[in-house]
Order: sequence, then C-alpha cells, then structure tokens
Amino acid sequence: MSLSALKMSSRVSGHLEKAEEEEEEEDEDEEGSVNPTEVKMSQIVMPCHSNHQQELSVGQLLKWIDSSACLSAERHAGCPCVTASMDDIHFEHTISVGQVVNIKAKVNRAFNTSMEVGVQVSCEDLFLDRHWRVCHAYATFVTQRTNTGQKVILKPIVPHTEKEQVEYSVAAERRRVRMLHDDIIKDLLSHGSVLQADSWAVGSAVAAEKTKVESVELVLPPHANHQVNTFGGQIMAWMVNVATIAASRLSQAHPTLRTIDMFTFRGPSQVGDRLLLRAIVNNAFKNSMEVGVRAEADQEEGPNRHINSAFMTFEVLDAHRKPCTLPRIRPEPLEGGRRFQEAIARKKIRLDRKYIISRKQGEVPLSVPWDPRNQVYLSYNNVSALKMLAARNNWRLSSEKDKVRLYTMEQKSTLSFRVESEVDVPAHRAFCLLAELSNRPSWDIHYQKCELIHQVDDDDFLYRVVTPSVSHGAVGSQTSAHQGEGILQDFILLASKRKPCGSGDPYVIALRSVSLPTYPPTEGYNRGEVLCAGFTILESRNNMSLISYYNQASPEVLPYISTDIAGLSSSFYHNFCSCSQYLTRNRLQSASEVQTDQYQATNTDGPACDIEADNLSVALRSTQL
Repeated sequence: MSLSALKMSSRVSGHLEKAEEEEEEEDEDEEGSVNPTEVKMSQIVMPCHSNHQQELSVGQLLKWIDSSACLSAERHAGCPCVTASMDDIHFEHTISVGQVVNIKAKVNRAFNTSMEVGVQVSCEDLFLDRHWRVCHAYATFVTQRTNTGQKVILKPIVPHTEKEQVEYSVAAERRRVRMLHDDIIKDLLSHGSVLQADSWAVGSAVAAEKTKVESVELVLPPHANHQVNTFGGQIMAWMVNVATIAASRLSQAHPTLRTIDMFTFRGPSQVGDRLLLRAIVNNAFKNSMEVGVRAEADQEEGPNRHINSAFMTFEVLDAHRKPCTLPRIRPEPLEGGRRFQEAIARKKIRLDRKYIISRKQGEVPLSVPWDPRNQVYLSYNNVSALKMLAARNNWRLSSEKDKVRLYTMEQKSTLSFRVESEVDVPAHRAFCLLAELSNRPSWDIHYQKCELIHQVDDDDFLYRVVTPSVSHGAVGSQTSAHQGEGILQDFILLASKRKPCGSGDPYVIALRSVSLPTYPPTEGYNRGEVLCAGFTILESRNNMSLISYYNQASPEVLPYISTDIAGLSSSFYHNFCSCSQYLTRNRLQSASEVQTDQYQATNTDGPACDIEADNLSVALRSTQL
C-alpha cells in the first residue's frame, strides 16, 4: 500500500463511521432482492486514473458513473439511450490509488420516454476492509427514436424493496424540481435578492480574465459510445479538466472539486466534432469558488452548437484537509457581472438544497424559515418526507375497530403513527375535500381553528392551525377537545398537495412546520411543531378510497395520540369516523361549496382541485408574502 494511500486512510478514518453505517443499512435493506435494471461496476484505481495527489480524477469517476447509468437505462428500455441531464453531485470523500470504486446503478422510475437512474458510488479499502460512501447521483436518460422516427414508450418500473418504493415515489418530486431549476435562479435575480459585488474588494481582487481557459478536443472513435455519439462521461471529464485549470489559476494551488451543479445536455456530439471548451471563475467566496464551463461543437458555417454548460464548486485544502481562504475575484465587464451575480444565486440554491433536500428528514430542523426563494425545496422535502414515511415496511398494527386501523412505528427516538380505512368516496373527490385544510375543524376535534395565511401556488399553502390544550381532561376526549382552559397550541404549517404522477400513485397532502417572521409565537399560545404529517389517498375497488393519515409525532403532537397507542382510548376511531362522515356527506359537493357552508372556514377561496400545476414557474415568480 502506498504512503499516500495510508495518509488518506488515516485522514478520513474519523469521518467514515457514519458513511459506513449508512452503507450497511442500505445493504441490509436490499439483501436478497434482485433488480433487473441494476448494474454494478467495480474498478481498482490505477495511477493512470489519478491526479497529482494520487487520488482518483473526478473526470474518470464521471465516466464510470455515466457508463453504469447508461447500461442500466438501456437494460430497462431495451434500446439505445442518451444522457439528458445529471442532478447535483456532491463528492463527500476522495479516493486514493489502490482503493476500489464500487458503483451501483438502477432505474428508479420511468416517465413515458425518459427515466431517472440512481447511482451510488462507494469506496472500498481492500487492506483495511472498510467501505464508505463517496457520492450519490441521479441521471435522467431518454430513449432514442426508432429508425422509423417513432418514440419508444418505456414500460413502468415495479419497485420491490422498501428503498426502491421510496426512490420510485420521490422520483416524481425530483422531476418537478428539475423542471423548475432554471426558473429559481431567474426568480432570485429578478427579486433583487442577490448582493452586488463588494466595492472594497475590487482593487485587491484577481481579475477574472486571468482565470480564463480555452481548449479544443477532437472527438475520436475511442471517445464515442456504442451509438457513435460522443460519450457523455467523456464530455464531462473534459469539462472538469478545464474547470480545474481555471480554479488553479485563481488559487495558485491544486484545487479539489466538491460539487457539480445540475446540468443538461442540450445537443448531441459525434465523432469528428471539434469541441471547444471554455472555463472561467465566476465568483470566489471565502473558502470556495464557482467555475463555469461551456462546451460547444465548432461549426464550419454559422454559430457553434451548444452542447453543455456546467457549474462546479472547488475548494483548496491545507495539510489538515481544511478549506483555505481564497482571493477575491473581480468580474469581467458586461457578461462577467451577470455571471458573478448568478454565482451568488446558485450558492444560495446549493445551501437550500443541502440544508433542506440532501439531509434525511430527521436531520432537517423543525420549522425551517419559509421564503419564496426556498419554497420549491421546502415543498419537495414536505412531500418526499411523507412518501418516505408511507413506504416504510415496519409498521405494526396497534389497534383496530370496525376496519379503522391504527399502526405505529418506532425509529430510534421517533414514534410515528398511521390511521387508515376505506371510505365510499372516489379518490379525486376525497383529495379535493381533505386538501381544503380550512374545513378540517368541522370534523377534527384536534383542530380548533385553521386559517389560510398565504396561497403560494396551486399546490402549496401556508396555514395557521390552533389546537386545544391537552393539560386538562382526558387526552383526545371530547371534553379536552373543547377546553377553554389552559394554553392553546398553534402551528404554522406548509401544506403541499400532489395529484398522482402515474398509475398506482396515491394523491398526497403533506404537512410540515415552517416559521414566518410575520407570524411569530404570541402570548397565550404555545407554538408547536410538526415534523411530518399528512394524507395519502389511493383509489381502491368499486370507486372507493383507501385513506391513510400519517404523523411523525413530535412532543407537541404525541399527547393527542398517546392514550390510543397505549390502548386506553379509541379517539382515533371517532376522529376517523367523523372524517368519513364529512367525506360521505360532501361526496357530490365541490370543496368550495363545503367551505362556504362551514362556519369554521375562512373567507379565502380555496384552490381549484382540478387545475394541473403546469404554470409552477409563473406562480413561483409572482409569489410574495
């Protein structure tokens, strides 16, 4: 084993325990299952794959990732596929020469002619018998048309394991975020929420022109895939190369690539193309810098053909693997100022995505501050957390009464419960009625008041909910529900509703706590928090619906259900019966009419349940609170 590999092992040993535990949990979840789309690749890192530090080149790793993902996509499609886009990739650890890279790729979900492929990359030290996670990537592949020009319609994916069910369900939310990615940046810039360049740093800053890199690559047959198109992984590797040079010119050191932002391939490239690659440092922050890279196919006549653009974040690490302070950058005139501002917007998006999306639900703090510019990610986290909770397979039946079932699940320090039953109401109608949260006090004794604070768009709403005190009387009983004594609890909730993305998907109404500066905690109310709650509504037999209510119980919520779980009462049954009666009574009535009829409802009109969220970007840009 080389000296550098030994140093690397000693440096990362203190940070790998958690990653190793997560790897073991994933292996246990998938033990014994065989996914027909799964592709595994193992590569030992040789000196020819490494950089100056005897660590695996990120460009080479991207080649392996793209190759594995493509093989998985084609195994499912049964026809040639091409890379359409790649989501953000965050590289948690480096890999040294002599260590083994294990890559696992499989199709998470198919959408008509496109599919999402999930890729897990882990590292293995053969001499220390250790494994740890390096990164996780999501790639979108599209099928190529047949020789007759017809589209290839993909067969649906059937998830088998709990993890596959989670990935399948959440893939629809990731697709939604992908479609809004560019609009989020435009929204940040248009609202003037990006700071201007620091005037004090202009004199001492490094001119961005000094970091410019331009390189030409001739596409040869070894650079092409089996479809005679330039291999997507090869293009990404070339882009990483020029980006690294640009970052080195600013830092005058060897930088480490930490993150590649979501990017899209805008057009194909073939053997014989001359690819023009340009890179420049867009902005430098205290400990990191963003490098923009653009790849174009050189055209003999007319403008060059745009192939791809990407944004990469680099750090410079000291001897203790800590990020160094970087010099400031002075942007170029005209276009340089735009790139400078957009880099700040993208950094804000990276923080939101890392803070809200990339963490597990239990690691996300309760009551994340809501803001129009992080709404997309909070909504994603809200819906995906509920879908993940619903997909768990270790629910245990706690009690049952007249086909209304109460399930519980314990995970470390968290207790979750699920109440479900069938109702004689079509799923779409039940969805419309339950999505009107302002009507909930009419049937839920735990909702004393529910007011709509703000309608974000057609699918997301902010509510203030007031619940009765549980300090007196029997918890969950009718007497305690209408207690006027004691301190009331209130919650600021983000409600996100989703219609089915495909056959077999449920309707989803997800709830989680957020904080609003315009609605701080007030005297006389104890501010509670909801980690994850909501409904899933699935169409069942004979136009009936299977309705399931979930709640990942926080300390403020637990008193309302603890006696039910202990078997001392059955208020969950009475509450669900009240919900069923509300749905049946209004089976043929529109949700807006129900809202008008109920004295508990607010004067604000509810959303139209049958309008698709096709104009999400427009709603996002117009959102103001």
